[in-house]
Amino acid sequence: MNYELFLAKRIIADKAHKNSISSPIIKIASTAIALGLVIMLIAVATAAGLQHKIRDKISGFKGHVQITNYDNNNSEFSTKPIAKNQDFYPDFNTVPGIKNIQIFANKGGIIRTSTDFEGILLKGVSTDYDWSFFTEYLTEGRVPNITEARCTEILISNSLSKRLQLQLNEPVNVFFLKAQANALPSKRKLTIVGIYDTGFEEFDKNILVGDIREVQRLNKWTENQVGGFEVLLTDFENLSATGNAIYNAIDPTLNSMTIAESYPAVFEWIELFDNNVTFIIVLMVLIAGINMITALLVLILERVQMVGILKALGSSNWSIRKVFLYNASFLILKGLFWGNLIGLTLLGLQHYFKIIQLNPATYYVSTVPVYLTFSTVALLNAGTLVLCFTMLLVPSYIVSTIQPSKSIRFS
Repeated sequence: MNYELFLAKRIIADKAHKNSISSPIIKIASTAIALGLVIMLIAVATAAGLQHKIRDKISGFKGHVQITNYDNNNSEFSTKPIAKNQDFYPDFNTVPGIKNIQIFANKGGIIRTSTDFEGILLKGVSTDYDWSFFTEYLTEGRVPNITEARCTEILISNSLSKRLQLQLNEPVNVFFLKAQANALPSKRKLTIVGIYDTGFEEFDKNILVGDIREVQRLNKWTENQVGGFEVLLTDFENLSATGNAIYNAIDPTLNSMTIAESYPAVFEWIELFDNNVTFIIVLMVLIAGINMITALLVLILERVQMVGILKALGSSNWSIRKVFLYNASFLILKGLFWGNLIGLTLLGLQHYFKIIQLNPATYYVSTVPVYLTFSTVALLNAGTLVLCFTMLLVPSYIVSTIQPSKSIRFS
């Protein structure tokens, strides 16, 4: 029989213990662990949520890796086309971890209405394009039907449509500059069939999505000429390694860049979230551990006579320490239970009801996103339990200093 665990259970269930001096201190310690876990869960879930949302939005507009001509100088306005017939297209079999590869071509222009105008970037795509990103953020209408013989349909952002007071299914006049000097701009009448809203204003403010054949006509390209290729990966965590593999696999006359290389400032910013989360976790575990140490010391001092009696009956110091460590572990588990319950409930409410809003101009998202996996929750709970328990081993050593002859008379 594990008598140490038996004694610990009796102490926990003892009504006198619940009304003792240590009772409020124990409640404070359990509350500290619960609040600490709530804060850790929120910090981890929101930081991971922001990282995932921001990088998913950038990759939705630009792909994970872009393959373009070296002469484009990283410009979004592709001035020199590359051949669509490449060894890696349409199937990039030489590099693992690739989900899809799709062609694109960009063309800068101006939308003009009777009262206003706005600079835009028409992103032309083809039938190989993965529409899942824009489908997720579609607020009205549908995506363009690229399979038509000539598709003049476009997607436009909600912010741009509001600025220019444009409506769904409304034709708009778009003017595109020609490469020749002093040449009159080309005019195209395009029809808005869908409105999207990603909350990423840096892209939403000017990107239209339409048929790549319109861009090819405007640039006087052949069907085999495109602006570049966008590569979508199955696992973002392998972005750097897969990006290097793609760079080594393509023709030396072509260049490839990952979105982390194209937008280093954004990705450096979101990587700082990890440092903040680490600091919060360390701080919360320390606070919880110190509170548990205080509670354990009070528990031991409150039961000095019991310690003396157990020693007189032949119990070892380690056995008596185990009684109090079992007791403290129960308090830690109790705090973790309530911390999980409260933290996961709050995160669930935010995930489904979008209670807390953010400024998209600053955070690139309109609401606080939440991303949490079971393994992360399990690791936070296990780490908190182990670290707090480890911190209690040293103060529990005070049991060894208690002498039976003095402690039995202790009052």
